[in-house]
Amino acid sequence: MKSDEIVGAVGFSVMSIRPGDSALAMGLGDLPIAATSHFLNLMESAALTVINDYLEPGETTRLISMELEVFDAVSIGSEIRAAARCTQVLGKEIFIDCDIYNGERHVATAKMKRATVERVSFLARTAAQSIVEQLPQN
Repeated sequence: MKSDEIVGAVGFSVMSIRPGDSALAMGLGDLPIAATSHFLNLMESAALTVINDYLEPGETTRLISMELEVFDAVSIGSEIRAAARCTQVLGKEIFIDCDIYNGERHVATAKMKRATVERVSFLARTAAQSIVEQLPQN
């Protein structure tokens, strides 16, 4: 990763809230408002637009943690946008601040931590763990 260049980099993502994106439709509540899980997805999408240009070939990232604060609900038919900014890199960990807006209204904020991994070895380890977990226990 080009860690000396990524700090301060920004990325954006946009989403239109459809009826199937509601908490009600997803079984996550009884209100026809945007499901909070979509806020997380939108923020991750914005974060990836920050990170992807700075990764080395064969490198990717995975989410380690996210601290989310939701200020307001978003109705069906709204268009929301996420903005993400890299604030720090410590070794393989990337720290990103994210915000979601509906027009000028600040809807949510989050602090995200992602880790860089080498794609092939990470997937191999994950597959091996799955195989070991499926072995019969004696």
